[in-house]
Amino acid sequence: MAIKVLHHGLATTVQDLGRPGYFHLGIPVGGAMDRFAMRAANLLVGNDEGAAGLEAVFIGPKLEFTEDALVAVTGADMPAKVDGVPQPGWTAFKVKSGQTLTFDFLKSGARICIAVSGGIDVPEALGSRSTYPIGALGGYKGRPLAAGDVLPVGKGSLASEGKTVDEDLRRKPDMPAELRVLPGLYWHRVTEESQENFFADEWKVANEADRMGYRFKGGRTLDFVDREQPFGAGSDPSNIVDSCYPYGSIQVPGGTEPIILHRDAVSGGGYFMVGTVISADMDLIGQLQPHTPTRFVKVTMEAALAAREERRAGLARLREALT
Repeated sequence: MAIKVLHHGLATTVQDLGRPGYFHLGIPVGGAMDRFAMRAANLLVGNDEGAAGLEAVFIGPKLEFTEDALVAVTGADMPAKVDGVPQPGWTAFKVKSGQTLTFDFLKSGARICIAVSGGIDVPEALGSRSTYPIGALGGYKGRPLAAGDVLPVGKGSLASEGKTVDEDLRRKPDMPAELRVLPGLYWHRVTEESQENFFADEWKVANEADRMGYRFKGGRTLDFVDREQPFGAGSDPSNIVDSCYPYGSIQVPGGTEPIILHRDAVSGGGYFMVGTVISADMDLIGQLQPHTPTRFVKVTMEAALAAREERRAGLARLREALT
């Protein structure tokens, strides 16, 4: 079976749950920005939750199917249509051979995950089918989709048609969005007043928001504690001797605009990190549109671990409901 790409949408790529284990070589973990949504989409159509699907941003693709298939669209509210007929979100629906899947205008969120029964069957690269466009690695020829591409699809079942994810299991950002942050190794580099301001201020998602990172604007500039810059660090107070960047870490170049490093971010560099967004909230970032008001919430390690367990429990409930 194959899917013909009639229109690529916007930044539509093949993604799965990523390729952990190569960060020390400068290769990011990659994978779907909203991993929960990708897992849900796969489970809805009877795939392994780590199967490869499609991720599209703001504008969905136009896809023609050459055989009958089961499809699910999760994540952002971007209504799917089969030959013009609206289909429910977070629900498995059938697409027949020769029919075309399209998408209406985005209503909320930012990214959709599209799963097809059998999964997108592109070759694996370092154990994953995820696309890392900057490295031209994985996915379909290492790049976003383009009109005329033909995607291979594995063999799947149509038995799950009609399955749906209950509303109480779907997770959407609040308004304003709240992202929980654990202060990091370089927290002491900013003054106490700036530490308080960072969490007190309301920030907004900037236009520079993609798979590498999300920039935020609108809060007060951070003031740094005076020090003599060490050998190997740059001259700006926000510079440090090059260090590793954890997934979800927040760098603030010049102390002005925080940047949360996401799935395709670099693994190290010379900017200090004010802290790290906890793992339980990273999926939410992928659904934030530019200009979304956002607050950072300071948490302890104990609270971060409790939130991780809560997310694991939510995923267990999803698996139980769909399998």
